[in-house]
Amino acid sequence: MSNVPPPPGPYYTAVPQPMNPSDEKMWSVLVHIGGVFFEFFAALIGYLVLKDRGPFVRAHTAAALNFQLTLLIAFVVGGVLAIVGIGLLIILAAALLNVVFSIVAAVKAGNGQWYQYPMMIKFVS
Repeated sequence: MSNVPPPPGPYYTAVPQPMNPSDEKMWSVLVHIGGVFFEFFAALIGYLVLKDRGPFVRAHTAAALNFQLTLLIAFVVGGVLAIVGIGLLIILAAALLNVVFSIVAAVKAGNGQWYQYPMMIKFVS
């Protein structure tokens, strides 16, 4: 007989450890800034990985994901309307809003303030 414990059952899940406030702020800032470069992918990955690590980082990753999904809709609509010509203006406006609001949100997150993007559709909470 060996002294090896049996493997965990099929329903074993590790409980995510809460982050300290400075880590929550840092990850919130990174998720917001990641939206400028990686669009909704950074917010989606950040939300899925960090949502259970603290209320501050959950609120910021959810807000970033909601905003990036709203921008994705704007880019798709702009792409469809590009044949008319107005779509290029929509795409340009969405890209500009992405940069400006993501920087504002990152600054607010870095200062430890709660932030909700204006003009976003709430998909996740």
